[in-house]
Amino acid sequence: MDKWRGAAAICISEKNELLMVLQGKPGEKKTWTVPSGGVFEGESLEQCCMRETFEETGYLVHVTERLQTKRGRIGKTDIHVEYFSCIVTGGRMHIQDPDHLIHEIRWVSQKELNEWPLSFPEDQTFLNQMLTKKKEGVDRT
Repeated sequence: MDKWRGAAAICISEKNELLMVLQGKPGEKKTWTVPSGGVFEGESLEQCCMRETFEETGYLVHVTERLQTKRGRIGKTDIHVEYFSCIVTGGRMHIQDPDHLIHEIRWVSQKELNEWPLSFPEDQTFLNQMLTKKKEGVDRT
């Protein structure tokens, strides 16, 4: 059985908007997701999260806490993704994805999150919870 490990960044702005990217291979439908990707050999999940966010968005981020783990299977591959709360510490919005799968970067409102097609629809409830916590002042990231 193959195994794939990755990390995803949850960055929420002061305006309570979620950092998301429009992704997709050439010729396929483009969908929205938070910055994320696979771990390189010798890289920690936190380092992966920071690298992927920079590659996909141009933003430098600081990981503040682990939020949740998602496990599943795609075909014969076991998937393990760690979601981290992050704060933007620098950089500027700019796509520099070496895989050329990212087509747009946006800070997304909760309304947009619920209207746009997501790459991983199973994340919608969790992402809404993160935005609701931020709005209520529970999370200070």
